[in-house]
Amino acid sequence: MISGKKMLVISAHAADYVWRSGGTIAKYIKEGAEVSIVVLSFGVRGESNDLWKQPNATAESVKEIRKGETMAAAEILGVKNIEFWDLEDYPMEFNRELEERLVRKIRETQPDIILTHDRFDILNPDHNQVSDFAFRCSVMSNSNGVKIEGTNTTKQMRIFGFEPHQTELSDYKPGSFIDITDVYEQKVAAMQCFKAQSHLIEYYTQRAFMRGNHARRISGNNTYKYAESFANYFPVVGPELY
Repeated sequence: MISGKKMLVISAHAADYVWRSGGTIAKYIKEGAEVSIVVLSFGVRGESNDLWKQPNATAESVKEIRKGETMAAAEILGVKNIEFWDLEDYPMEFNRELEERLVRKIRETQPDIILTHDRFDILNPDHNQVSDFAFRCSVMSNSNGVKIEGTNTTKQMRIFGFEPHQTELSDYKPGSFIDITDVYEQKVAAMQCFKAQSHLIEYYTQRAFMRGNHARRISGNNTYKYAESFANYFPVVGPELY
């Protein structure tokens, strides 16, 4: 049951949440979930190479383009709750103040699900840093001993890792597949907002098709045409095997 669920998405850069979970985000919103997104940086230094080729490009001009792209993509996906922390990327660094800020955000949203980066991306250390940061803050959010005024401790939430680019090289192993067939066109339209990384549009389009094939084969449900996959941070727990 998706309706009524709360999801928090923690994205290192402006486009990561779209490439890797845009279909799932759109599906959850369409089916009545409350989805909040934190974009930690715009990826100005490390993920905007094409924009830096433009005449007279500056950090501010690149940032404005990236912000416009991600806001347009979020609107296509149906996202209403998104915030931009505007941190510097390449490298990304997190101090105690930022930890407290994210713990506060987790406690404010009280998510059933957190989507963020998987533990290892061979070509992007920012993603690895964010994975560790998000997990660490989720643990602190659950602890009664971590006192932050005006917040309530969370219960253990499910955490899922994005499928990275260069999947096999990163030793990524899918743990969950989500059917995104009904919202696939939304995801494609959202991806097309990002002119700075146009090479990834085809890559993640192909991934959706391939993961759809896996979802059909594993489930036996032939209506699954497109899917996204995620790594499971924790084992599945329940009264039966499913």
